[in-house]
Amino acid sequence: MKQWVVLSGKGGTGKTTVAAALAHLASQERRLVMADADVDAANLELLLAPIIQEAHEFSGGMVAAIDASRCTGCGACRVACRFDAIVQDGDVCRVAAIACEGCAACSYVCPAGAVTMSDRPNGQWFRSETALGPLCHARLFAGQENSGKLVVQVKQCARLLATERGADLLLVDGPPGIGCPVIATMTGADLALLVVEPGVSGFHDLERILAATRHFRVPAVACLNKADISPAHTSEVEALCAAEGVPVVGHIPFDMVVTEAMVQRRPVTAYCQGPVSQALRALWHTLQGRPEGMEGQL
Repeated sequence: MKQWVVLSGKGGTGKTTVAAALAHLASQERRLVMADADVDAANLELLLAPIIQEAHEFSGGMVAAIDASRCTGCGACRVACRFDAIVQDGDVCRVAAIACEGCAACSYVCPAGAVTMSDRPNGQWFRSETALGPLCHARLFAGQENSGKLVVQVKQCARLLATERGADLLLVDGPPGIGCPVIATMTGADLALLVVEPGVSGFHDLERILAATRHFRVPAVACLNKADISPAHTSEVEALCAAEGVPVVGHIPFDMVVTEAMVQRRPVTAYCQGPVSQALRALWHTLQGRPEGMEGQL
């Protein structure tokens, strides 16, 4: 089983559009399992209309609570808390849960044993079925952290499912940027497809994500989305990829039909057969055919 991840150095490059199209094309030829690792803002499900089969609570941290009946009001917990999450409420202390970081310092110093630590619900993860195949995805609650841990949970679900079903390909729609969720997404990947928009920020963020894939030794290829909106910037991105030894495996033109397909909640390759879909089909065939400079990597 191969594991491909679709990444970008920034948000809004069209990463999920490309991932959904590749999933649609792959499902016609391979046994496919998909994962949406962008747990902070999952979008792949918007294009695949998943039917949830399993839903599980995710807890990536802990939160303190004080038993008022046992609290003596000594204030030791308040002194120990570096996050100002302990509030003196009359003769007892209480925890402002929204400020608590779950470090448990208060529980260690409380002489009365009034502080307990419990799991904090941070989000949910799901196993779903779609018309293209199974999808593992998640939702991190607003203001919650530990998205890297939730990505690990989503990928573990997808890998187990892929093994159970004898899948040929695990396709992961990753988060933007280069932080912990991206690092968790790249782990174990055979290939990273980097979706890039031609432009100043696109060029800068491509440099960042290339540094990340190089550090973690994940083979990378690049795809230029909206490649025709700025030929000069497209040439700059191509020059950077050439200097870094990264094959450019696709050029996708700008077309409002992509927005139309998103409104209809369909991958663009399933919605129409125009220039964008043709470019995405060419990208899929290139990824299948070991482009020059990538022998043995796919």
